[in-house]
Amino acid sequence: MYELVQVSDACYYIQCPAKIGLIRTGADEVCLIDSGNDQNAGKKVKRILDERGWSLRAIYNTHSHADHIGGNQYLQKQTGCRIFAPGIERDFTEHPILEPSFLYGGNPPEELRHKFLMAQGCDVLPLTENCLPDGVELIPLPGHSFDMVGFRARDGVIFLADCLSSEETLSKYQIAFLVDVQKYLDTLEAVQQLEARLFVPAHADPAEDIAPLARRNIEKVREIGDVIVGLCEGPMTFEIILKRLFERYGLTMTMEQHALVGSTVRSYLSWLTGQGRLRAFIQDNMVVYQRSTSADA
Repeated sequence: MYELVQVSDACYYIQCPAKIGLIRTGADEVCLIDSGNDQNAGKKVKRILDERGWSLRAIYNTHSHADHIGGNQYLQKQTGCRIFAPGIERDFTEHPILEPSFLYGGNPPEELRHKFLMAQGCDVLPLTENCLPDGVELIPLPGHSFDMVGFRARDGVIFLADCLSSEETLSKYQIAFLVDVQKYLDTLEAVQQLEARLFVPAHADPAEDIAPLARRNIEKVREIGDVIVGLCEGPMTFEIILKRLFERYGLTMTMEQHALVGSTVRSYLSWLTGQGRLRAFIQDNMVVYQRSTSADA
Protein backbone atom coordinates (compact mmCIF):
# COMPACT_ATOMS: atom_id res chain seq x y z
CA MET A 1 0.00 0.00 0.00
CA TYR A 2 1.18 3.54 -0.83
CA GLU A 3 3.40 2.21 -3.59
CA LEU A 4 4.31 4.64 -6.37
CA VAL A 5 3.45 3.18 -9.78
CA GLN A 6 4.72 4.81 -12.98
CA VAL A 7 2.37 4.54 -15.98
CA SER A 8 3.98 6.95 -18.48
CA ASP A 9 6.94 9.31 -18.72
CA ALA A 10 5.26 11.93 -16.55
CA CYS A 11 2.31 10.16 -14.90
CA TYR A 12 2.18 7.99 -11.81
CA TYR A 13 -0.35 6.92 -9.25
CA ILE A 14 0.04 6.03 -5.60
CA GLN A 15 -1.65 2.72 -4.83
CA CYS A 16 -3.86 3.29 -1.78
CA PRO A 17 -7.57 2.97 -0.87
CA ALA A 18 -8.42 5.90 -3.19
CA LYS A 19 -5.64 6.11 -5.78
CA ILE A 20 -3.71 9.38 -5.78
CA GLY A 21 -2.56 10.62 -9.16
CA LEU A 22 0.84 12.22 -9.58
CA ILE A 23 2.10 14.20 -12.58
CA ARG A 24 5.64 15.45 -12.93
CA THR A 25 5.56 19.07 -14.09
CA GLY A 26 9.32 19.66 -14.03
CA ALA A 27 12.58 17.92 -13.24
CA ASP A 28 11.95 18.12 -9.50
CA GLU A 29 8.36 19.39 -9.35
CA VAL A 30 5.09 17.46 -9.19
CA CYS A 31 1.39 17.95 -8.66
CA LEU A 32 -1.04 15.53 -7.04
CA ILE A 33 -4.54 14.52 -8.04
CA ASP A 34 -6.20 14.13 -4.63
CA SER A 35 -4.35 13.48 -1.39
CA GLY A 36 -5.65 10.37 0.36
CA ASN A 37 -7.97 9.84 3.28
CA ASP A 38 -6.27 11.45 6.29
CA GLN A 39 -3.13 12.97 7.81
CA ASN A 40 -1.36 9.61 7.84
CA ALA A 41 -1.96 9.34 4.10
CA GLY A 42 -0.47 12.80 3.72
CA LYS A 43 2.60 11.75 5.67
CA LYS A 44 3.10 8.69 3.46
CA VAL A 45 2.74 10.79 0.33
CA LYS A 46 5.24 13.33 1.68
CA ARG A 47 7.70 10.53 2.36
CA ILE A 48 7.38 9.31 -1.24
CA LEU A 49 8.05 12.83 -2.53
CA ASP A 50 11.01 13.40 -0.19
CA GLU A 51 12.64 10.10 -1.13
CA ARG A 52 12.74 11.23 -4.75
CA GLY A 53 13.61 14.84 -4.09
CA TRP A 54 10.34 16.08 -5.57
CA SER A 55 8.71 19.37 -4.63
CA LEU A 56 4.91 19.50 -4.42
CA ARG A 57 3.55 22.33 -6.54
CA ALA A 58 -0.20 21.81 -6.16
CA ILE A 59 -3.00 19.40 -5.27
CA TYR A 60 -5.89 19.18 -7.70
CA ASN A 61 -8.90 17.66 -5.95
CA THR A 62 -11.35 15.73 -8.13
CA HIS A 63 -14.12 16.15 -5.57
CA SER A 64 -14.66 16.77 -1.89
CA HIS A 65 -15.17 13.32 -0.36
CA ALA A 66 -12.97 12.78 2.66
CA ASP A 67 -11.02 9.86 1.22
CA HIS A 68 -9.79 12.18 -1.54
CA ILE A 69 -9.05 15.35 0.44
CA GLY A 70 -7.97 13.96 3.82
CA GLY A 71 -4.27 14.62 3.23
CA ASN A 72 -4.79 18.19 2.03
CA GLN A 73 -4.28 20.04 5.28
CA TYR A 74 -1.12 18.18 6.28
CA LEU A 75 0.51 18.50 2.86
CA GLN A 76 -0.39 22.17 2.59
CA LYS A 77 1.11 22.92 5.98
CA GLN A 78 4.25 20.92 5.22
CA THR A 79 4.89 22.17 1.69
CA GLY A 80 2.94 25.39 1.20
CA CYS A 81 1.36 23.89 -1.90
CA ARG A 82 -1.74 25.41 -3.42
CA ILE A 83 -4.94 23.35 -3.44
CA PHE A 84 -7.64 23.58 -6.09
CA ALA A 85 -11.15 22.11 -6.21
CA PRO A 86 -13.95 22.44 -8.78
CA GLY A 87 -17.27 24.23 -8.34
CA ILE A 88 -19.21 23.43 -5.19
CA GLU A 89 -16.54 20.85 -4.29
CA ARG A 90 -14.36 23.79 -3.26
CA ASP A 91 -16.87 24.83 -0.58
CA PHE A 92 -17.14 21.30 0.80
CA THR A 93 -13.33 20.95 0.77
CA GLU A 94 -12.78 24.24 2.58
CA HIS A 95 -15.64 23.60 5.04
CA PRO A 96 -15.75 19.79 5.54
CA ILE A 97 -18.66 19.95 8.00
CA LEU A 98 -20.84 20.43 4.91
CA GLU A 99 -20.35 16.78 3.89
CA PRO A 100 -21.90 15.03 6.92
CA SER A 101 -24.47 17.84 7.15
CA PHE A 102 -25.52 17.20 3.55
CA LEU A 103 -25.68 13.44 4.10
CA TYR A 104 -27.66 13.73 7.33
CA GLY A 105 -29.93 16.56 6.20
CA GLY A 106 -29.22 18.66 9.29
CA ASN A 107 -26.66 19.18 12.03
CA PRO A 108 -24.84 15.82 11.95
CA PRO A 109 -24.54 13.65 15.07
CA GLU A 110 -21.14 12.67 16.43
CA GLU A 111 -21.42 9.26 14.78
CA LEU A 112 -21.00 11.02 11.41
CA ARG A 113 -18.22 13.42 12.45
CA HIS A 114 -15.24 11.20 11.75
CA LYS A 115 -12.38 11.23 9.26
CA PHE A 116 -14.15 8.99 6.75
CA LEU A 117 -16.91 11.57 6.25
CA MET A 118 -15.32 14.80 7.47
CA ALA A 119 -11.75 15.76 6.55
CA GLN A 120 -9.75 18.65 7.98
CA GLY A 121 -10.31 22.02 6.32
CA CYS A 122 -7.69 23.78 4.22
CA ASP A 123 -7.27 26.84 1.99
CA VAL A 124 -8.74 26.05 -1.43
CA LEU A 125 -8.72 27.93 -4.73
CA PRO A 126 -11.21 27.51 -7.60
CA LEU A 127 -10.16 24.84 -10.08
CA THR A 128 -10.22 26.11 -13.67
CA GLU A 129 -8.41 25.22 -16.89
CA ASN A 130 -6.14 28.25 -16.35
CA CYS A 131 -4.58 26.88 -13.17
CA LEU A 132 -3.65 23.47 -14.60
CA PRO A 133 -0.14 22.46 -15.66
CA ASP A 134 0.62 22.59 -19.38
CA GLY A 135 -0.94 19.70 -21.24
CA VAL A 136 -3.42 18.72 -18.51
CA GLU A 137 -7.14 19.01 -19.25
CA LEU A 138 -10.26 18.89 -17.07
CA ILE A 139 -12.93 16.26 -17.74
CA PRO A 140 -16.33 16.96 -16.09
CA LEU A 141 -17.60 13.83 -14.31
CA PRO A 142 -20.68 14.87 -12.28
CA GLY A 143 -23.07 12.45 -10.65
CA HIS A 144 -21.11 10.69 -7.93
CA SER A 145 -20.54 14.15 -6.51
CA PHE A 146 -21.89 17.54 -7.55
CA ASP A 147 -19.00 18.86 -9.64
CA MET A 148 -16.52 16.00 -9.73
CA VAL A 149 -13.85 16.14 -12.44
CA GLY A 150 -11.18 13.91 -13.91
CA PHE A 151 -7.94 14.86 -15.62
CA ARG A 152 -6.37 13.99 -18.96
CA ALA A 153 -2.58 14.28 -19.12
CA ARG A 154 -0.86 15.04 -22.40
CA ASP A 155 0.72 11.58 -22.59
CA GLY A 156 -2.67 9.88 -22.81
CA VAL A 157 -3.36 8.98 -19.19
CA ILE A 158 -6.82 9.81 -17.81
CA PHE A 159 -7.49 9.94 -14.06
CA LEU A 160 -11.20 9.12 -13.56
CA ALA A 161 -11.72 9.80 -9.84
CA ASP A 162 -14.80 7.97 -8.47
CA CYS A 163 -16.95 7.73 -11.58
CA LEU A 164 -16.53 3.93 -11.66
CA SER A 165 -16.75 1.20 -9.06
CA SER A 166 -14.91 -2.06 -9.52
CA GLU A 167 -16.84 -5.30 -9.92
CA GLU A 168 -15.68 -6.28 -6.42
CA THR A 169 -16.95 -3.02 -4.94
CA LEU A 170 -20.31 -3.34 -6.68
CA SER A 171 -20.68 -6.90 -5.39
CA LYS A 172 -19.78 -5.93 -1.82
CA TYR A 173 -21.61 -2.63 -1.40
CA GLN A 174 -24.24 -2.92 -4.18
CA ILE A 175 -25.53 0.67 -3.96
CA ALA A 176 -22.71 3.06 -4.89
CA PHE A 177 -22.96 6.60 -3.56
CA LEU A 178 -24.56 9.11 -5.96
CA VAL A 179 -25.94 12.64 -5.69
CA ASP A 180 -27.50 12.82 -9.17
CA VAL A 181 -28.47 9.58 -10.91
CA GLN A 182 -29.15 11.05 -14.35
CA LYS A 183 -25.91 13.03 -14.42
CA TYR A 184 -24.05 9.92 -13.32
CA LEU A 185 -25.53 7.89 -16.16
CA ASP A 186 -24.68 10.68 -18.59
CA THR A 187 -21.11 10.69 -17.25
CA LEU A 188 -20.76 6.94 -17.73
CA GLU A 189 -22.10 7.16 -21.27
CA ALA A 190 -19.49 9.84 -22.01
CA VAL A 191 -16.69 7.86 -20.34
CA GLN A 192 -17.45 4.91 -22.61
CA GLN A 193 -16.52 7.11 -25.58
CA LEU A 194 -13.22 8.35 -24.18
CA GLU A 195 -9.96 7.20 -25.70
CA ALA A 196 -6.76 7.03 -23.71
CA ARG A 197 -3.49 5.20 -23.36
CA LEU A 198 -4.55 4.25 -19.83
CA PHE A 199 -7.50 4.96 -17.55
CA VAL A 200 -6.83 5.23 -13.80
CA PRO A 201 -10.03 5.07 -11.69
CA ALA A 202 -9.65 5.76 -7.97
CA HIS A 203 -11.44 2.57 -6.90
CA ALA A 204 -10.78 0.11 -9.70
CA ASP A 205 -7.76 -1.29 -11.49
CA PRO A 206 -6.17 0.81 -14.25
CA ALA A 207 -7.35 -0.30 -17.69
CA GLU A 208 -6.64 0.39 -21.33
CA ASP A 209 -10.33 -0.21 -22.16
CA ILE A 210 -12.71 1.29 -19.62
CA ALA A 211 -15.96 0.77 -21.56
CA PRO A 212 -16.83 -2.69 -20.15
CA LEU A 213 -16.62 -1.45 -16.56
CA ALA A 214 -18.60 1.67 -17.43
CA ARG A 215 -21.34 -0.52 -18.91
CA ARG A 216 -21.36 -2.68 -15.77
CA ASN A 217 -21.84 0.40 -13.61
CA ILE A 218 -24.67 1.59 -15.85
CA GLU A 219 -26.36 -1.80 -15.57
CA LYS A 220 -26.12 -1.68 -11.78
CA VAL A 221 -27.69 1.77 -11.58
CA ARG A 222 -30.58 0.71 -13.79
CA GLU A 223 -31.01 -2.49 -11.77
CA ILE A 224 -31.33 -0.53 -8.53
CA GLY A 225 -33.83 1.83 -10.12
CA ASP A 226 -35.93 -1.14 -11.26
CA VAL A 227 -35.76 -2.72 -7.79
CA ILE A 228 -36.97 0.49 -6.12
CA VAL A 229 -39.88 0.79 -8.55
CA GLY A 230 -40.73 -2.85 -7.88
CA LEU A 231 -40.81 -2.21 -4.13
CA CYS A 232 -43.33 0.59 -4.54
CA GLU A 233 -46.37 -1.34 -5.80
CA GLY A 234 -48.23 0.24 -2.88
CA PRO A 235 -47.50 3.51 -1.02
CA MET A 236 -44.09 3.19 0.63
CA THR A 237 -42.20 5.58 2.92
CA PHE A 238 -38.52 6.32 2.39
CA GLU A 239 -37.50 4.42 5.53
CA ILE A 240 -39.37 1.28 4.46
CA ILE A 241 -37.87 1.48 0.97
CA LEU A 242 -34.41 1.78 2.53
CA LYS A 243 -35.09 -1.16 4.86
CA ARG A 244 -36.27 -3.34 1.98
CA LEU A 245 -33.20 -2.46 -0.09
CA PHE A 246 -30.88 -3.39 2.78
CA GLU A 247 -32.70 -6.71 3.09
CA ARG A 248 -32.68 -7.31 -0.67
CA TYR A 249 -28.92 -6.74 -0.99
CA GLY A 250 -27.84 -8.20 2.36
CA LEU A 251 -26.50 -4.91 3.71
CA THR A 252 -25.97 -4.07 7.39
CA MET A 253 -27.52 -0.88 8.73
CA THR A 254 -25.34 1.55 10.71
CA MET A 255 -25.67 5.28 11.25
CA GLU A 256 -23.03 5.83 8.56
CA GLN A 257 -24.70 3.49 6.08
CA HIS A 258 -28.07 5.07 6.80
CA ALA A 259 -26.57 8.44 5.84
CA LEU A 260 -24.60 7.28 2.79
CA VAL A 261 -27.01 4.77 1.27
CA GLY A 262 -30.00 6.77 2.45
CA SER A 263 -28.79 9.90 0.66
CA THR A 264 -28.22 7.83 -2.48
CA VAL A 265 -31.68 6.26 -2.30
CA ARG A 266 -33.22 9.73 -2.00
CA SER A 267 -31.35 10.64 -5.18
CA TYR A 268 -32.83 7.57 -6.88
CA LEU A 269 -36.31 8.56 -5.69
CA SER A 270 -35.86 12.06 -7.16
CA TRP A 271 -34.68 10.53 -10.44
CA LEU A 272 -37.52 8.03 -10.62
CA THR A 273 -40.22 10.59 -9.80
CA GLY A 274 -38.67 12.95 -12.36
CA GLN A 275 -38.90 10.17 -14.94
CA GLY A 276 -42.53 9.58 -14.04
CA ARG A 277 -41.88 6.00 -12.92
CA LEU A 278 -42.82 6.85 -9.33
CA ARG A 279 -45.13 9.45 -7.87
CA ALA A 280 -44.68 11.07 -4.47
CA PHE A 281 -47.58 12.28 -2.32
CA ILE A 282 -48.61 12.88 1.29
CA GLN A 283 -50.55 10.18 3.11
CA ASP A 284 -51.29 10.22 6.84
CA ASN A 285 -48.75 13.03 7.30
CA MET A 286 -46.02 10.97 5.62
CA VAL A 287 -44.33 11.35 2.25
CA VAL A 288 -44.91 8.12 0.36
CA TYR A 289 -43.83 6.82 -3.03
CA GLN A 290 -45.82 4.59 -5.33
CA ARG A 291 -45.28 3.13 -8.76
CA SER A 292 -46.95 5.20 -11.45
CA THR A 293 -49.65 3.68 -13.61
CA SER A 294 -50.91 4.62 -17.03
CA ALA A 295 -53.80 6.40 -15.31
CA ASP A 296 -51.30 8.72 -13.60
CA ALA A 297 -49.81 9.87 -16.91
